[in-house]
Amino acid sequence: MTIIDREMLWRQFGAAIDTLEEALRNCPDELWETRLWKDQPDQWVAAGFSTFWYLGYHTLFWLDLYLTGAEEGFAPPASFDLVEMEEGETLPRTYTRPELLGYLDICRRRCQETIRTLSMEDAYRLCSFPWGEVPFAELQLYNLRHVQEHGAQLNMFLGQQTGKSAAWIAQVQ
Repeated sequence: MTIIDREMLWRQFGAAIDTLEEALRNCPDELWETRLWKDQPDQWVAAGFSTFWYLGYHTLFWLDLYLTGAEEGFAPPASFDLVEMEEGETLPRTYTRPELLGYLDICRRRCQETIRTLSMEDAYRLCSFPWGEVPFAELQLYNLRHVQEHGAQLNMFLGQQTGKSAAWIAQVQ
């Protein structure tokens, strides 16, 4: 039985991606490298893992990876580094807004194509990660929730810092 069709899934996934995009676009330059949380472990702070731009990168990295369904053989686009996979990694440099928005565009197109071409066989293909094993379609729901969570965190941070609230994006076409 099919409960959600491809168009429904894309409208909501696309809205989550748009929420993240809004945060990345609206972040003032002076907040791009600001720490979102003050109570992070020292090693996270030293590595830059709690900064605004980094949370954007983290979200895009995992969006991209989960669209592939496997860690093995995954690599982000050439201009980005393969971090996030091992404990103790450090970031090589701060990624710029245009770089992250470019990565977001790649992920948006990939996500839309993945959903558009999803077969029943692909939907039920099991995907294994250190945190568990799930069918590919369920991984995409997990992926959507992850993108929405961090997009909301970034927008909430911006609201707290700038006094401007983000618009609610109900769905995309």
